[in-house]
Amino acid sequence: MNDRRTLIQAAVAAFTVGMLGTASGQTVLKAADVHPAGYPTVVAVENMGKKLEAATQGRMKFQMFPGSVLGAEKEMIEQTQVGAIQILRTSLGPIGPVVPEVDVFNMPFVFRDIAHMRAVIDGPIGDELLDKISASPARMVGLAWMDGGSRSLYTKKPVRKPEDLKGQKIRMMGNPLFVDTMNAMGGNGISMGYGEVFTALQTGVVDGAENNPPSLYTANHFKAGAKYYTQTNHLIIPEVLVMSRVAWDKLSPADQTLMKKLGREAQLEQRALWDKAVADYTAKLKAEGVEFIAIDNRPFYEATAPVRAKYGAKFADLMKRISEVK
Repeated sequence: MNDRRTLIQAAVAAFTVGMLGTASGQTVLKAADVHPAGYPTVVAVENMGKKLEAATQGRMKFQMFPGSVLGAEKEMIEQTQVGAIQILRTSLGPIGPVVPEVDVFNMPFVFRDIAHMRAVIDGPIGDELLDKISASPARMVGLAWMDGGSRSLYTKKPVRKPEDLKGQKIRMMGNPLFVDTMNAMGGNGISMGYGEVFTALQTGVVDGAENNPPSLYTANHFKAGAKYYTQTNHLIIPEVLVMSRVAWDKLSPADQTLMKKLGREAQLEQRALWDKAVADYTAKLKAEGVEFIAIDNRPFYEATAPVRAKYGAKFADLMKRISEVK
């Protein structure tokens, strides 16, 4: 089975490498995403490709491959590193091992709110971290940031303060930092794959999870009993749009400048699309009987101070700069 998978991946890579070339004088850049067609990141990158085609009078364009059709995120990153995929929207998790500074965005409550996060990624700090990605051994060039949403709690029983989480098992992403975050917030953090959460909620293996409203709705977790959405906003983690260094080095300086410009425009367009998606899915969830609970998240912020101290010590200066952004 592993041999077959390796052969399939090799075939996909060989096919995708061939896509970066000219057809009737046109260079086709393969763009990929784990998210499905119609998702804000996918639409923003598709529109970026249309702008690129218009700006180059048809000389360059994107071909979009959404919905993990070229593999899981780790596999697509590997293909991007060798030039088989040219444009990729990825989460920061796999970037952290080669660009440790990006892990600062995984800290609980490192951002005060969505507006603060956007001010940071739109400003000098955001540019510096994109440059660090580009200069790292990752063999990828940072083009732009994209919103990944603000993560809050959803549970079967209402939660308004840390004490309400006592004894509750809450699914977290598979990273010790995130499990420790939930434990500090008062719950019992359980590392679990995203695809397992619905059944785990149904059977009582977990009592809740945390994510953004679009994910809560599209995964149908509210139908498994998670009817209370407590707006803790404990994690606000941006995502990144990168280009393969192999493909980047083949561009002229003028085309590199154009790609950066269009990436920044995609960053802002995806934001507007994301805000609309959050509003739409929030309305759908409320129509399904999900109660949105607004809280003072200061107690949760204070409870997670040890987590920031433990994992953020090496980012102390950067975290201070982030906190000072207005």
